[in-house]
Amino acid sequence: MSVQGSAIAPVRVPLSASPAGLLWGLLGVLAFSFTLPLTKVAVGGLSPLFIGSGRAVAAAVLAGAALTATRQAVPVGTQWPRIAVVAAGVVIGFPVLTSYALTVSPASHGAVVIALLPAATAVMAVLRTGERPSSTFWLMSLAGAVAAVGFALVQGGGFGGVHGADLLLFGAVLAAAIGYAEGGLLARELGSWQTISWALVLASPLMLTLAVIAAARQPPAASATEWACFAYLAAVSMYLGFFAWYRGLAIGPMARVSQVQLVQPILTIGWAALLLGERLGWHTFAGGIVVIACAAGAVRTRTARPRVQSAA
Repeated sequence: MSVQGSAIAPVRVPLSASPAGLLWGLLGVLAFSFTLPLTKVAVGGLSPLFIGSGRAVAAAVLAGAALTATRQAVPVGTQWPRIAVVAAGVVIGFPVLTSYALTVSPASHGAVVIALLPAATAVMAVLRTGERPSSTFWLMSLAGAVAAVGFALVQGGGFGGVHGADLLLFGAVLAAAIGYAEGGLLARELGSWQTISWALVLASPLMLTLAVIAAARQPPAASATEWACFAYLAAVSMYLGFFAWYRGLAIGPMARVSQVQLVQPILTIGWAALLLGERLGWHTFAGGIVVIACAAGAVRTRTARPRVQSAA
């Protein structure tokens, strides 16, 4: 692997104005939509800590092999702290927090709580890129976020009924939003799959340590089905899905592309019903319809041209 030159200017603006970003984003969302149901299956025979850390270790092996085989340039300078931010958000924070949450929470419930993620990602994108979405965009995003929070409150019995699992899910949303926004920016410099690959490699020592500790405390006793779900989480949710997702965010506009993830709860709820037999109540359907409508509205709005930040 070679080393990049030191004079690499950060790319703040979208790579293209074409709708390709939305299409790549939707492909990533499809890959991610299986994550919660399959995690719910995997926690039946594997500890949450092992799932959250072990899937990152397995993905890091794939990432390291891909980086080495293609002789990718090694990131330089301030790119490493930014890769660390991506790793903290999507390699460590989101997988571990959701794994613990799903030991006590249905996958369909987690799916709609995590519908907050597009709005959170849009906020982070604005902070990091200077994109200026329209007021209609923000209204649609806010409506989707309110619907997601309302769903969690209704399912939990009101403000007093919000459980620890919901707090873990909200924490996962924040971690992922930060990792998505920073990863989308880095993908404009390093490439989409290269960004998630370097994040996995950077986090691998910590995640390997956590996986060993988890296996020692609770030796894995999973069925073939549970191991198959773990394999999907490692290969697709933790790695291949980011090829498309970060590509979509890199093409951008990032705030707009992030809103396609509002359809993920509906896909996830469908998989939870088909694969897990989870019962779907009226509130689940109502929440799903609202967030899909908000996603469609947000994606259809035009985004103002971002402020171009000069390279230091």
